[in-house]
Amino acid sequence: MKKLFISQPMNGKTDEEILAVREKAIKSAEEKLGEPVEVIDSFFQSAPADARPLWFLGKSLELLSTADVAFFAKGWEEARGCKIENTCAIEYGIDVVIEDYTAE
Repeated sequence: MKKLFISQPMNGKTDEEILAVREKAIKSAEEKLGEPVEVIDSFFQSAPADARPLWFLGKSLELLSTADVAFFAKGWEEARGCKIENTCAIEYGIDVVIEDYTAE
């Protein structure tokens, strides 16, 4: 079973919207990979109240380092943290799956 990291835009989104995208990403990744995945929890619901964007990015990159596959959800190319995660995944040899926009 592969470990899945989900990269998705979160700024300005509700917890419900974020979780809905994550569920869709899990199903899509499992279909593309042809096997179940172990999801790395990179949605920091209990982050410190004064956490700044770089705090979140640092934690995300730490988790990304443990992934076999990184899934990039719709809109990732417009979010600076997602773009950095994508570059890191590619540069460090983590398999990348980009959400298929045409399937919607």
